[in-house]
Amino acid sequence: MTHIRFISTSTVQSAASPNELTRRIELTPWDLQLLLVDHIQKGILFFKPTPSQEKELKGSSVIDHLKTSLTRTLDIFYPLAGRLVMVENDDDKTRSFFVDCNNLGAQFVHAMVDDLTVADIHDPIYVPDIVNSFFLLNGVLNYEGISKPLLAVQVTELADGIFIGCTANHSVVDGSSFWHFFNTWSEISRGNNSPTSQSPPIFQRCFFDGIIDFPIHVPFHPNEISNEKSIPPPLKQKVFHFSKKKIAQLKAKANAEMGTNNISSLQAVLGVLWRSVVRNRRCSANQQVHYRVIVGMRQRIQPPLPEEYLGNAVLFGKVIATVDNLLEHGLGWVAWQINKKIASQTAEEVKKFIEDWVKAPNIPTLSGIASNALLTGSSPRFNVYGNDFFWGRPIAVRSGVGNKFDGKLTVFPGVEEGSMDFEACLSSEILEAMADDAEFMEALAS
Repeated sequence: MTHIRFISTSTVQSAASPNELTRRIELTPWDLQLLLVDHIQKGILFFKPTPSQEKELKGSSVIDHLKTSLTRTLDIFYPLAGRLVMVENDDDKTRSFFVDCNNLGAQFVHAMVDDLTVADIHDPIYVPDIVNSFFLLNGVLNYEGISKPLLAVQVTELADGIFIGCTANHSVVDGSSFWHFFNTWSEISRGNNSPTSQSPPIFQRCFFDGIIDFPIHVPFHPNEISNEKSIPPPLKQKVFHFSKKKIAQLKAKANAEMGTNNISSLQAVLGVLWRSVVRNRRCSANQQVHYRVIVGMRQRIQPPLPEEYLGNAVLFGKVIATVDNLLEHGLGWVAWQINKKIASQTAEEVKKFIEDWVKAPNIPTLSGIASNALLTGSSPRFNVYGNDFFWGRPIAVRSGVGNKFDGKLTVFPGVEEGSMDFEACLSSEILEAMADDAEFMEALAS
């Protein structure tokens, strides 16, 4: 039986002068709606540095080097070394939240699994369960950032590899901010202490001026939050790889069927996945099924939010169809339904969502989001494979157990430029059935 050994735990703080820092960062409706879900957990797998590469560290270990470069990264992303603060508003019995950039520090853990290789993680049909133990803060909800670190890094040494797993509070960062942090850290680790390819994060909340007033009051009562975790059915995770060539064919097919050029590569692939999962779940023909798509809003609002904005800037879109509609129509029709929902997330919709949310705050749990739905998180546009920490590019990306449920699909860029990988969290019965699904396997064939 493979066991993970925890070698050391330390606190990593920013070395920036407190006088130069923004001390308080308000949480927006986009941030607050995620208080009751899990953290973002993403990590990348590398082969170990060669002896000649390690010599370049001039006596320092890889672990110490990563810790030192993390300190420098937190000089730039210093809110991640802070904590959430929850304020009780006695006048209306509500709570308010903000990030206090108090530099209490991020958590850094060094772990080892001596008898596990890169191939043991990368090659199996299903993602090995031990990958979940490569991440910290499992089962911790975002509101618990009032006492837990907002960032926790675990570096796990394998027999021939290294896995760098990052856990970040999802009420403080979204996927764009998460990978902006990761990209900056890897560039600093490569020796560039003033990263030129990464602009610094932007903390201001100017977009909300004139729309809402901070702090936002929410009816949040921690003592009423259930600690009981419902036991999910036994789920497995499998990575499906779509090649650049196959994606181009699927996109062309979907657009030709609908007489348009507007369906994107991602929308075509989502259509293939949705049809296969629903077909193999063998639902009744008139049953309603949902696909939740997370739509990035930085470039959709007016004026656009800078890409470097630190925080959440996403809306959840819900595509609804009946099983018979989904399966009787072709791929183009399904992809077009997804396209229409994403296109409907306009600047006006964002403003309306924010104004309505402040009047009637809704903070769902994961079970409320996940009910009878597929949900795709992450993005094929994130820079995953550019994260070279000085000894070479990663060979794979994996996510932790956070926010996983039966129907969660996590999309990443593939190693080959233009390809996509989907980490599908489903029951083993459905994953096995998909492997026998001729239409789906044809879409995967390289």
